[in-house]
Amino acid sequence: MDMLVNLNRLPALAVPEGVRVVRALPPDRQKILDFVARNFPHWVDECAMALNFQPNACFIAVREGRLAGFACYDATAKGFFGPIGVEEGERGSGVGKALLLHCLHAMAWDGYGYAAIGWCGGAKEFYAKCVGAVPIPNSEPEDSVYGRMI
Repeated sequence: MDMLVNLNRLPALAVPEGVRVVRALPPDRQKILDFVARNFPHWVDECAMALNFQPNACFIAVREGRLAGFACYDATAKGFFGPIGVEEGERGSGVGKALLLHCLHAMAWDGYGYAAIGWCGGAKEFYAKCVGAVPIPNSEPEDSVYGRMI
């Protein structure tokens, strides 16, 4: 199911101690795609698309010089947040929430009023808790933008 977020009611940006969240830079493109391919192979194409924009629509979390996670927007469809992926050892540390908020704030700064979060699966509670996301009726994958996938 897809979810909807009101970008006018976002929590303030926050980043866990020892983590930097930044918009990805072109020189890091291959490192980011390699990280995604190793940890989240089904999201490589969407991440690559987000990295193609100028400015790109991909944020990364870095801890001690290594990638801890990534998040994108406008990758599958305009106004959509995702994908997001956090290294297994970083889950529950606040990295995912920081990446989510950076992307959603960027979308608000770009002029979006709302963001769709596509194909939430088991992360519905995370999105509801972090940013007040609510389910979009009739948005199961087959009824969503993802229903066009091969």
